[in-house]
Amino acid sequence: MKVSAIQRPPAEFIYKDELAKIKTWDKHHRPPGWHLSPIAVQLFILGDESLEIEKKFIAPPATISRIIVSLATNRGAMLVGPPGTAKSLLSELLCTAISGGSTLTIQGGAIESITQLLYSWNDSLIKQRGYCLEALHAGPIYQGMKEGKLVRFEEMARCSPALQDALLSILSERLILIPEFDGKEGILYARQGFNIIGTSNSIDEGVHTMSAAIKRRMNFESILPIPDIDDEIHIVISGAKKALLQSGVAVDPDVDVIEVLVTIFHELRNGRTISGRSADRLASTAMSTAEAVSVAHAMGVHAYYYRNSKTQSKDLIHFLIGAALKDNDTDRRRIKHYFDTEVANRKGELWEQVYEGVRLL
Repeated sequence: MKVSAIQRPPAEFIYKDELAKIKTWDKHHRPPGWHLSPIAVQLFILGDESLEIEKKFIAPPATISRIIVSLATNRGAMLVGPPGTAKSLLSELLCTAISGGSTLTIQGGAIESITQLLYSWNDSLIKQRGYCLEALHAGPIYQGMKEGKLVRFEEMARCSPALQDALLSILSERLILIPEFDGKEGILYARQGFNIIGTSNSIDEGVHTMSAAIKRRMNFESILPIPDIDDEIHIVISGAKKALLQSGVAVDPDVDVIEVLVTIFHELRNGRTISGRSADRLASTAMSTAEAVSVAHAMGVHAYYYRNSKTQSKDLIHFLIGAALKDNDTDRRRIKHYFDTEVANRKGELWEQVYEGVRLL
């Protein structure tokens, strides 16, 4: 299948040329089983203008280096933070740079049995030939250990404590016992390069408490919202461009409109305006950078099909409503108050056009 036909290509496809360039440039020490050195992994994620490597993630370099070092040891890494802070994107980029691929992924909320983590059996083949390697279906953990690759464990706190505890021996002993096999085939030892990088939503409700034993075996790193508004604008523009290109939409994001969009998200998320005044903070949504990218993407698609490829600022409120309100009456009142007290007083035609949409709230 052509990459262009894939709705959401993984990072190893999107950044194939960059990865090849970095691998040629990389002369630094590489941990066993890694495709790139820690220095090159960090460069791939944070970018480098001199090498024309795109900045893909905004975070302090020290944070990224700590995560990389953790993955180079026998401790896994756990990325925690509020929703929408691109924890999954960071784990994908790390796996791409370190293992050459990011598709060995576990979704915590979808895991119900240990077989989904480790391995299961083809019963019909067992009836014909008995227990054999051909009858074994490798799960993500098994495959990652066998091939020496990183495994992404998304939203680990969404799976039960019993399933979390199933990882303990793997994180400690780095092996899987297969009682159906005798001799050497009964033990799978993890190859160099294997590790687990998990993510967990720090404010989600209704999920399991993460096992204390798991916490002892993984280094935790907090991934926080982007503090600098200029950095956030850059990320939203870049993300919207990629999303529109993938949608086959020939529209360039309007930088001025995105500046307004990101300002609104930034102020509602932090409960404070750029100038320092107190503002309303929404309760039911994180107003994340990822949601801002989705709004910018939706506006571009709308402009392409309905506005003769011209983004119009008056359409912003239509897509902001879907991202911000989440069917929450309290937040509807808060965002209307924010528009009446803040947006209404902003100078400039663009802000005036955005405020005209307040009647929709």
